[in-house]
Amino acid sequence: MSDAVQPQFALQRIYLKDSSFEVPGAPRVFLQTWSPEVSIELSTAHERLEDGSHYEVTLGLTVTAKNEGQVAFLVEVKQAGIFQAQGFAEAELGPLLNAYCPNLLFPYAREAISDIVGKGSFPQLLLQPINFDAVYAERQRHEAEEAAASTAH
Repeated sequence: MSDAVQPQFALQRIYLKDSSFEVPGAPRVFLQTWSPEVSIELSTAHERLEDGSHYEVTLGLTVTAKNEGQVAFLVEVKQAGIFQAQGFAEAELGPLLNAYCPNLLFPYAREAISDIVGKGSFPQLLLQPINFDAVYAERQRHEAEEAAASTAH
């Protein structure tokens, strides 16, 4: 029998950590023809909790809709979750916490944004799925390039 801890992963809780909604051009924005330009900013973060086997993972989404060159609305959501992850090698934790967990949180963040935008009297906004594996891989590649550039100097 081996004393090695078998990897264990479990979702403990999902919650809306923070949200905000602004309509700086109200009420004028509601009188204009609606043809918005939508941009999305994405962030992820994680923090090991006191017990050492739990992590809080936070997915941040900021959606800005501009109409006729003016900000129609700005919505920010931080969707978080508590995940138990123990017995994983450090190399396995990166993809787990930075890609897999945000992927689990995204549908909740997407729903929160859709609800908030709808309550603001705007047409429904459904965000397209995000490939968090690709986002994480791109971030790793970018960090490796920066590290290589800083050691070359």
